[in-house]
Parts: sequence; C-alpha cells; structure tokens
Amino acid sequence: MALKIFSFFSGSGFLDLGFEMNEYTVDLVNEYSPSFQRAYRYAREHMGIREPRFGYSRDVNSYLSREGKRELAGYVNIVHQEGDLVGFIGGPPCPDFSVAGKQRGRDGDNGKLSQSYIDVILSQKPDFFLFENVKGLWRTAKHRAYYDELKASLARYYFLTDRLCNSLEFGAPQDRDRILLFGIRRTVARRLHLRIENFNWNGHIVYNLEEVKNLPWPPAQDFAVQNHRPLPAGVPEELTVQHWFELNDVLHHPNAADFFTPRAGLARMETIQEGDDSKKSYKRLHRWRYSPTVAYGNNEVHLHPYLARRLSAAEAMALQSLPAEFTLPPEMSLSDKFKTIGNGVPFLLASGIAQTIHDFFDAQR
Repeated sequence: MALKIFSFFSGSGFLDLGFEMNEYTVDLVNEYSPSFQRAYRYAREHMGIREPRFGYSRDVNSYLSREGKRELAGYVNIVHQEGDLVGFIGGPPCPDFSVAGKQRGRDGDNGKLSQSYIDVILSQKPDFFLFENVKGLWRTAKHRAYYDELKASLARYYFLTDRLCNSLEFGAPQDRDRILLFGIRRTVARRLHLRIENFNWNGHIVYNLEEVKNLPWPPAQDFAVQNHRPLPAGVPEELTVQHWFELNDVLHHPNAADFFTPRAGLARMETIQEGDDSKKSYKRLHRWRYSPTVAYGNNEVHLHPYLARRLSAAEAMALQSLPAEFTLPPEMSLSDKFKTIGNGVPFLLASGIAQTIHDFFDAQR
C-alpha cells in the first residue's frame, strides 16, 4: 500500500520534494504559473526524479467543472485499483491572509483559492490531505473564523488535526510559521484502524522553538566586507546562515550569480549592520544567526551578511534548507526565482511533515 500524492499550487515543488524524498510518489502536479511549472520540471530532471504520471495542470478550478471532476476522479480510481492510497497536498497562495499583506481574506483573488482547494478535496474525497497556509489564517480573528468554516466543511468526511509549526523546529535556518491541517477520510481511518489522536506532530521535531529563540544569539555588529567572525558559544551551528551557505557551497552553485544589482542604494546597504533585521526592508542577515522569514516581495530586501550585495538565489534556497542539487533554470527571470523561493515551504519542514504522515500510516502496517 503505497502513498501517492496529487499536488496542488505546487510552485517549484519545495513541499513536494519533502514527500518525494520520503517514499511518496507525486502522480499529479497543479501549478498556475508556467514559469514555476517549468522550474518544477527543470529541478526534478536534474535530480533524476521522474515526471508525474498524470502530468501537469494549471487552473485548480478546472477540476470543479463536470469534465474536470471526471478526469480527476479517473486518476484517483487508477491509484485505488492498484491498492494504494491517494493524498492531496497543497498550500493555496496566501497573501490575502498574511499579516504583512492587504488582509483581503476569503474575498481576495488568492483567498478564494483556499475555498477552491477545499472544494476539490470535498469533490474527490482523497484518502488523506494536507492543507498549508500562513499563520494569519490561524491567529487573525476574522481569518480564523473562515478557517474554522473550512474545517467544519471537511469534518463531515475527515478526521482532522492541525498545528502551527515553525521551520526552526525541523532544523531549517529560518523563522517561518505555517499552519498545517491534516485530514484522513473517516472511512479509511476505520478500515485501517487508525485514530487521529495518534497523529504525532512532534515525532520529527528536533528543536524546541522557545528554547531556540532564547539562545544567546549574537547582536548586530558593524558590517565589513569579507571580515572574519568566529561562531559564538552556545548557539547551534546547524541553524545558522553560514552553516547552510557552506553546506550548499552557495558560491559555486549554478544559481550563485542570480542576484539583483541595485542601480542605487549601495551606499545605504553598506551602512546596515550585520544582523540588523529590524526593518521591513534592507535586512542584513547575521552569519551566526538564523534568517528571518525568506520572503522577498513588497520591496523586502535581504542583504548578505558580509558581502555588499543582496542575497543570491542559491543563498536563498539554502535558507529554505533545500538540497544543493536543487537548481532553478538559468532562463527564469530573477523576479520569478525569488518569488518562487519565497513562496515555498522549507524543505526540512516539508520532509518532517511527510515523515510524520508516513509514521501515522505505518502504525497500521
């Protein structure tokens, strides 16, 4: 009984990669952006990961038409006839729920896609699903009411469990919160003798978030190009920016030269201390700390700790804890590279959740 994945709002596939590297097979990919979809295919071709056997699609709402429902149901039936389970995974675009966004919520163009994803789940009733989104959907009162409505519509057919997770808990060098909702179809749970109470969100957490944030991280320090600073005592090296830069050999990565070169503002950059990430824009990372949330939209600029430039795509992907083998196509625009990186789920978070779901099903075997 294998676990087969149908992926929605896939971006360039960071979430999917966490599943692919943990004994799942991705059979269908849905991503609206042609640029992101090309990047998805490019990265996997270079990593030797097979193409999804049911191919690629763009508009999630196409699966809500009569013809689209029939097509998707046919794919689900094929997997079931093979004796395997089908899981839908996806993180609908989230700016409308983000604390830093315009707060349009359920009525925004992106906010409506959360309902579309839930409608596809309810239409097809996969054996299990994962819904991923920003913490604003969980913690902002008006968005939480909408989230609770979505859960109520799913609860008729699914046993549900959710948790607000942070990337740091799973070993990714980035302070990034995400709400994760897992559901198993009630009929499947009963058939396999699985209880949702046994779903262990903590099974693959490696760091206590509160303890990590209370460690003696170094303060902001004066910026200087290529200066040397030793690792301070008392902080875990594996959660630092510098560790991941070295692990992924970012200066020799295929995307090492992919960074924005400002027409103006270089002098301003050089006045910002290493580790001064107090402002919305022009945040300079500290080599011996973890990164703030990897997000580069809305004029948010992240600066290299000890070079007078912005971060490269290779460095940003390292902060997303992606394997060094993951690369983006050279012809992809810089804007699209940084957008798809910022939109992605950190690989170690995705991998940890994939393993957690696998453990849940393994309890039956």
